Order: sequence, then C-alpha cells, then structure tokens
Amino acid sequence: MKLEQIKNTISNQILIHSIIWCLFILVALIPLFENKSAINSDFCFQWASGIALFYFNFYYLVPQLLLQKKLWEYLMILSAIITVFVVIRITLLPHEMRVEDMRNINGRIVELIPKRRPPLLMKFLPILFYLFITAGSTVIKTLSEYYTNQQNKLIEEAKRTASELNYLRKQTNPHFLFNALNSIYSLAYQKSDKVPDAIVTLSEMMRYMLYETDNQTVFLEKEINYIKNYIELQKLRLNNIENIYINVHGNTKDIHIEPLLLIGFVENAFKYGTDYKGVAYVKIVINIEDNILDFCIENKVQDFHKDPENSGIGMSNIESRLNLLYPKTHQLTTLEKDDNFRVQLKLTLDQLKKKNT
Repeated sequence: MKLEQIKNTISNQILIHSIIWCLFILVALIPLFENKSAINSDFCFQWASGIALFYFNFYYLVPQLLLQKKLWEYLMILSAIITVFVVIRITLLPHEMRVEDMRNINGRIVELIPKRRPPLLMKFLPILFYLFITAGSTVIKTLSEYYTNQQNKLIEEAKRTASELNYLRKQTNPHFLFNALNSIYSLAYQKSDKVPDAIVTLSEMMRYMLYETDNQTVFLEKEINYIKNYIELQKLRLNNIENIYINVHGNTKDIHIEPLLLIGFVENAFKYGTDYKGVAYVKIVINIEDNILDFCIENKVQDFHKDPENSGIGMSNIESRLNLLYPKTHQLTTLEKDDNFRVQLKLTLDQLKKKNT
C-alpha cells in the first residue's frame, strides 16, 4: 500500500510540474505569435536548457553543495553551466530574423526588409533567464528542505514523547499493583472475609488497565469508575471510612482523557492520609463543565516522614505526563496548610484527540 502511494505521489508531481512548465512556455510564445515570428532552435534550446538547469540545481547543486555550505564550489559549477549555455546560444544557434515588410509588386515579392539585428548587449539577456531559473529552483528547494527538516523534527519529537509516555504508563501499572497487593495482603493477614471482594475489585481494575489504557485516550467515565474501584479497594482494609468520599458533577460520558492520569493523586492521598490505626480522610470532588475538568483532592497529612527513596513516584509521574500532554492547557496547584494537603488540577480536555489509536 505504501509503495502504491509513493508511485501515485510521484505521478502527481510529474503531472503538476509538466503543467506548470507548459504554462510558462505558452506565455513565452505569446510575443512570437503577436509578431508573426517562427519558433526557432534558439527558443527550443532556451527552454530545454532552462528546465535541465532547474532540476540539476534542484536535485544536486543545492542539496549537495549549497546546503552543505560549499558555496564556492556551487558558484563555480553554476557559473560554468550558465556560461556554456549562453555561449551555445550566442555563437552556435541561428537567430531567425523577423520580416518587417514584404512588398508585392505586379504579383511578385520584390523586397524583404529584415529588422536590424539587436545590439550586442541584448544577446546576453539569456543570462538573466538562467539566473531567474536558478533563483527559482534554489528558493523552492531551500524552502522544501526546511519544511522537510521541520516535519522530521516533529516526527522525532512525537516518537520521543510517545516513548516517554509509554515508559511512564508502564511505571504507573507496577506502582498501582504494588499498592493494591499490599492492601489485599493486609486483609489476608487479618483473615478478613473481604478478601474475595478485594480480589474481584482488583480483577476489574486490571481488566481496565490491560484492555483500555493502550488507547491514546479513554472515556472520562471509565477513568472515574477505575478511581472509584480503587477507593473501594482501599476501604476494604481501613477501619474507619466515614471521611472517604468522591463527588462527581457534570457530564463524563462524551469526554476523553489520558488514561491513568488521575490515579496517582488518589494513591498519594491514601498513602499519606491514612494513619497507623487505619483511619483515613480523603475527599475528592470532580467538576466537568464545557470540557474543563476541575479535579480537587484533599487529605489529612499524618505525622510520619516520607521515605526519600520510594516516595513521590506517582506525583512526579503525573507532572511529567501533564507537561508532555497538556503543556499549555493544564493548571496544577498544591497547598499544604496545617495538617491538610490539597491538590487541584484544571484541565482542558477538548485539546486531546478524541479518536483512540
């Protein structure tokens, strides 16, 4: 399929170039038709050599010499070619003289009066023609190379971003799994009857992670359900869940979001908002209005120190992904006051592609 597309592209380019050159030649023929002059060999050589110079400069001289900063070589070769073409036209090709007057006396032509030959200076006008051809091909090739380089840079940047996002997503999965298994282990250690429910909830979350998060975006509704399942899983291991809730306002069905983007905030809230007695305070409020997501999460800060080697993975992960995916369409603020820690994220969701790939 790709080979066929390349062939079609080349065919279209040849057709477009042919049409453009035909139009230029037709315009050049207008003065000859008006003066009733014949098309001579000089005219044919002019356009044949001009077209040849255009493509030789376009495909070889500019990319191989000029753009490689070999200016003197470029100018020398170009000057030599133009000089050869001009000498051929001036010295070797005949210039047909146009007839100014033909008189018919008694039924026969008695005199042909040719126009005077043009001054010697006029014979060097072909140089301007070749310089014009050269300038045109140089400008077009330079702009084409610049555009191609910019496109390649964008492609490479997109590949780099995709690779980095893929790494961050893979980092998220084991981070979540580690926390979830710790929760189930805690229930199993207590020989709790909640273990089967925890395993079912975890299986639903794993199914979402396996089959949904490979897409570029997911429905916000599914992402919120995933967060709710995570909260239910956390509740199973806690002794007091009175201060844990999530409120969602607005339409979540037709809006897309980067998968597993918000769960890191929730993980951190439970990690640092749960005390050693199994009491947690986590409040989540999600508002969606005009494709603007306002995500706010607040938790109590318990009196213990973070492990500098293992803490903060989720938050740094989220910040990296936000900077890659929403460089100018998100606002992340954090506030720690007294024993409360609050995170608020405002996100413009309609900036994302709504077609999963």
